[in-house]
Amino acid sequence: MAEKTNQTYPSGSANTGYARSDGESQLSADELKRKKRIKLAIYIAIFIVFQTIVITIMSLTVLKVKTPRFRLGNINFQSFEPAPSFDLKFTTQIRIKNSANWGSYKFKASNVTFQHQGQTLGTIDIEKGKVGWLSTIKRNANVSLNSGAINVSNLQLSNGVLTLNSVGRLNGKVAIMFIMKKKKATNMNCTIDFDVTAKKLNYFDCK
Repeated sequence: MAEKTNQTYPSGSANTGYARSDGESQLSADELKRKKRIKLAIYIAIFIVFQTIVITIMSLTVLKVKTPRFRLGNINFQSFEPAPSFDLKFTTQIRIKNSANWGSYKFKASNVTFQHQGQTLGTIDIEKGKVGWLSTIKRNANVSLNSGAINVSNLQLSNGVLTLNSVGRLNGKVAIMFIMKKKKATNMNCTIDFDVTAKKLNYFDCK
């Protein structure tokens, strides 16, 4: 009678395979989480760098408030009457330039004074108003000056040329993107030379 052979299998070897498989799965899951955390950190760093660049560019361009320019322009000589005290008439433009700001400039009422050797010959008024962003406004003005307002003995003509200075100051605020307002004052200082003999504009410059 044939003997039955009982075969035994080591239990340890069978379980080892499963244990290794579970360990590898755990390592893979941890590695995957670690890679996700690294990717997330990279994305956050890229976002922070991008935001920093955007804020820097905005601060240097859009959010940077520059002083508007306040000038005269297009002077047209009309008449000059020399005696007994001279009367000088001409037309010009008041120009307020806000072309460097990404926001409107709202200014208060003011005036421009015309002087000869520091003595006032006359003024023109400027009504309050607003200049749009990246814009310039021009206002026509009629100027009539009379030397009766000064001491005629101080009148200085060089080769028939009368030199005048126009000075003025505007006070206002620049509003950037409806979220920020900054006070800005702008000054005018122009030199005008009239050839009263030839009755024409000889020289004109604003600073």
